[in-house]
Amino acid sequence: MSEAPPTKKARTEETGWSVNASQKAVNTTNPIRVIVDKIVATKRDVPGKPMIPFMLGDPTAFGNLHVPDVFNDALCNAIKSRKANGYGNSTGLEPCRTAIAKYHTKIAGAEHVAYKASDVYVASGCSGALEIAINGIVNPGDNLLVPNPAFPLYQVLAESHGASVKEYRLDPDNQWAVDVASLEAAIDENTKAILVNNPSNPCGSVLPEDNLRAIVAVAKKHKLPIIADEIYGSMTYEGETFFPVASLTDEVPVITASGVAKQFLVPGWRVGWLLVHDPLGVAQSLRDGYQRLTTLIVGANTIVQAAIPEVLDPAEGSREAADLAASHAHYMGTLESNAKFTVEKLKECPGIEVIVPQGAMYVMVRVKVDEFKDIPDDAEFTRLLLAEENVFVLPGSCFGMRNFVRLVISGPQDKLSSGYARIMEFCANHLK
Repeated sequence: MSEAPPTKKARTEETGWSVNASQKAVNTTNPIRVIVDKIVATKRDVPGKPMIPFMLGDPTAFGNLHVPDVFNDALCNAIKSRKANGYGNSTGLEPCRTAIAKYHTKIAGAEHVAYKASDVYVASGCSGALEIAINGIVNPGDNLLVPNPAFPLYQVLAESHGASVKEYRLDPDNQWAVDVASLEAAIDENTKAILVNNPSNPCGSVLPEDNLRAIVAVAKKHKLPIIADEIYGSMTYEGETFFPVASLTDEVPVITASGVAKQFLVPGWRVGWLLVHDPLGVAQSLRDGYQRLTTLIVGANTIVQAAIPEVLDPAEGSREAADLAASHAHYMGTLESNAKFTVEKLKECPGIEVIVPQGAMYVMVRVKVDEFKDIPDDAEFTRLLLAEENVFVLPGSCFGMRNFVRLVISGPQDKLSSGYARIMEFCANHLK
């Protein structure tokens, strides 16, 4: 019988090799993967019930929504020109940065906001922009204030850099408005910035102007910059108004993160950006730091960057402008119709409560665990729903919010209808 292989420790001592992960790699853990991998491990096939993936934050996942023709055409033109195949400036191609600056200046609609190309830092997707925004401002031992619930990437980025996050509360009984008292109470001497996500992933909420102004007032009082994740800024439903944080202040530095992924249905094209609004002129060091961080990947996809001016800054009255407007109207009409459909279908479902969404592509659903006989929390709700009905949602604990689940509502209504029927049957089967 052959001898057992040496242990890792013995092998290291024998060879003298020590090939270990860096501390940054060890610190990098996505809570979604930790939670979801355990859920998927218990999944089983459900005969006659194909998977309905309500967990993917990808508007293209169901195949019913498509990139605007103008964007496809602009990308093809950029490829055929052969002028965007090489390296660009690490902060972004100048025409792209100029178009982004002009676009966000128009969205802000405020006299004190007039972005220039030099205020823009193009990155590999909005997640790449957030990486620059967060890692460029925190040091090991610092903390970043983030909402609860929140997109977990903020925590991942901060902790991988040796920093931490502190949470402030969003109120589910008040359309997920920020609890400003909890925000201010979380600030300490190690706090470096306040992160605001609006419209919200995972909540599908849109913060009202007075709530945002209260956040800005806290930031001014404590001299903290705001990082505004506004990737869903153009995606609000009828009757709701999106207020860019930068439009509300000429006294607080605001670093805005956005991109093309969700607005133009191209998450895989990987172009996002940061804009620095520095009305007091206090953030030059931060600007320099952001520029240096862009050199780590030597710039984002140049082909997509070359197409962006045609998409963000089409000629007024042009065919391109009309096509983009029609595409956006169809997209938002689909999401808003789906949101209403979701609320209507699930309002009578026992054991759960839908928090009415106001924008983006998400719905948060409260799980009333006290009404179920064998479902103690959101993770078990998710696991059993997947195992029994082949409907995959994300548990709220992925976002720091227990006893909620998140649904993505971008699919066609026949898929939504089928999924909601299964959820209703599942809940009925598990009631006390």
